[in-house]
Amino acid sequence: MAKKTDIPKKALEAALDLAATVGWRDVTMRDIADQAGVSLVELRDAYGSKEALVDAFVAGIDAEVLAGDNADLADESVRDRLFDVMMRRFDALSPHKQAVGSIVMAATCEPGAALAGACRLVGSMRWMLEAAGVDSSGLAGRLRAKGLTAIHVDVMLTWMKDDSEDMAATMAALDKRLDQAEQMMNSLCRFARASRASGPEDAGEAA
Repeated sequence: MAKKTDIPKKALEAALDLAATVGWRDVTMRDIADQAGVSLVELRDAYGSKEALVDAFVAGIDAEVLAGDNADLADESVRDRLFDVMMRRFDALSPHKQAVGSIVMAATCEPGAALAGACRLVGSMRWMLEAAGVDSSGLAGRLRAKGLTAIHVDVMLTWMKDDSEDMAATMAALDKRLDQAEQMMNSLCRFARASRASGPEDAGEAA
């Protein structure tokens, strides 16, 4: 019998293994309990559902990235800090690539799971922003998190097919998407400044 303190870890490892080999959509809680060598009662006490297991997995990835040393990023630009943080995230996900792909595919077949996954990912991206020294609070923070979520999802499509040791294709895709986001933000800022500058004059002419 597994020690009570070992059950969450054993159950999560079993869930990820089954997701990679069987397919997350077809995995049951009974399958996970059997694979982990724990009872259904023990599994229920540790994780109430498959969604709870995914939550725990994502939280673990978040923690691994956040635990990284950011001291050497202090003098970098926001864009470069985001690049470093997001690549650390893909590094952390890499040992579980097959399981992640299976979980994502299962979510596309279940609207409820897809919605939960989207909310979960936006929450994770808030923490990635904070790790990069970018404020994630308020309306602006929510918009930043949603923007980074879109980047993450897009780059993940490349990452899933990237079998290189240095993840060159993933880095290139992330670099491109961050450049596009930076250019868009710069354009919006220029437009906003131009609008503010012309506002009073336009108002006077209208009067």
